[in-house]
Amino acid sequence: MRDRRSTDPTGGTGAFADFLNSVPALHFLSLSVFPGYDYDPLFVIEANFDGPQGPFWAQLESAIGDDLRGMLRCCKRPLDNDGPLYDAVTAPGARAPIAPYLEARALRPTVYHHGNRGMPRDRILAEAALFGAMRREVDGTDSFAPSPYRGLPPREVHSRLRAVLVGDFGWLDTKAPPRIPLAENIGDWVRLIAFILLAIFALSLPGMILKLMLSWQWLTGVLCVMFVLFAIRLKQIGVALPGTATPTRFSFLKLFFRQLLPLALFVAAYLALAAAICTPTAMLVKAWNFTTAWHAMLEWLGWGLAGLPVTLAGLVLWLRTLERADSSQDAPPVDPGMLREMARREDWIPQNHMGSVVLIKPGVLRAVIIRAGHLGLGLLLRIIARDGYLGSMRTIHFAHWAMVNNKSRLMFFSNFDQTWESYLDDFIEKAHAGLTLAWSCGVGFPPTRFLVKDGASHGRQFKEWARHSMTVSRFWYSAYKDLTADQIERNFRVACGLRKPSLTQKEAALWINDL
Repeated sequence: MRDRRSTDPTGGTGAFADFLNSVPALHFLSLSVFPGYDYDPLFVIEANFDGPQGPFWAQLESAIGDDLRGMLRCCKRPLDNDGPLYDAVTAPGARAPIAPYLEARALRPTVYHHGNRGMPRDRILAEAALFGAMRREVDGTDSFAPSPYRGLPPREVHSRLRAVLVGDFGWLDTKAPPRIPLAENIGDWVRLIAFILLAIFALSLPGMILKLMLSWQWLTGVLCVMFVLFAIRLKQIGVALPGTATPTRFSFLKLFFRQLLPLALFVAAYLALAAAICTPTAMLVKAWNFTTAWHAMLEWLGWGLAGLPVTLAGLVLWLRTLERADSSQDAPPVDPGMLREMARREDWIPQNHMGSVVLIKPGVLRAVIIRAGHLGLGLLLRIIARDGYLGSMRTIHFAHWAMVNNKSRLMFFSNFDQTWESYLDDFIEKAHAGLTLAWSCGVGFPPTRFLVKDGASHGRQFKEWARHSMTVSRFWYSAYKDLTADQIERNFRVACGLRKPSLTQKEAALWINDL
């Protein structure tokens, strides 16, 4: 397949790229093989696409099905229920479709970030073409003469440009589809709120169970003593180990007080909802009337909330004990040949790609943290990262983590703008807490404190660890290789302005800044 491809390492031209251009839902595609001493090589097809996966795999099969079948024949037969499907696809002379097999073996990310959320590939390309046509119109036909739009007021510029462009871009007369439909928006909020309420319930369970066994006097004493003991021990071991502290402005106390009002509202909502659910059961089991059952449930749930800080302190103490015993890799080895291959494929266009696989640290608490942490982080990102920005970063098209090999390894893929060095620097400076949360369960990750501190802030150590975990992107395709995430957002704003028949003076003044 590489021989058939153009010599251009971007994959943007050539016979093989032409096949991929016929897959209209595709944004990015990569094919990688991860070697390893602990597992057999892992062949990964990473695909970022629009719509449901069934039609996408069918489109991909129609484009490069024979190539993929040849690659699958080099893979091991799955030992689970997908084995017969693999046999049907890879047998000599087989003609069985491979799309069902690819769909059966597909993994959804455990957490992901979509930089230009709500922007299908066709819309990105259409708005890029509109921006190009607009720039040519603004520049004029004579490259040595001043622009014909020079000196015009912004509203006049908008009006003239719209009149010129609407002929070739008829969709400017239609209303722009919402990037995030109302139902999807409501769903995002409902899932995040449900996750927080379930987390409160899970952390309240120990207190509620103790309330069934102890009087309130004994329970109060037990909770106070345990909290004091946990706090004293955390005070002793909470400081960074020698040589592992990194300066940070992040503070749990500041975060707590900044989010105090939302937390209070969540606790009140939890009490009301949980009491409403538990009251009918209490009425049936205890034969209480509604008022008695309601007050009893409120009291029981309230004791659970009183025990929540103790449960949380105990879990943090357990985590901190594990963190202090963790081993990190100061200078992980990197194969020089593989490093040269990775470097040779980077920085050909404004975009770049990275793929990484690491082992996950063992233990019950780690298993719970990585699953709950990824789930919560993914739900939160769907609320706070909707305009292309992740924190103050706007260089990521797609970034996602997934667990493979029976959830013993963590896989990360990202399609981003600028160089690999600047991409990692951005993460280290602007989003190190979230990055540490997502990756701190990886074996060899730099030393962490309380799950989000230090970790990725160890810049050199983190970069070497990341390089060590990467492999060569044997094939990588981008459907819009000349566009950065920021330019896609700019084109979106310009197109939205041109869709309007007229702008106010203030709107036009803002809109013209993007030209």
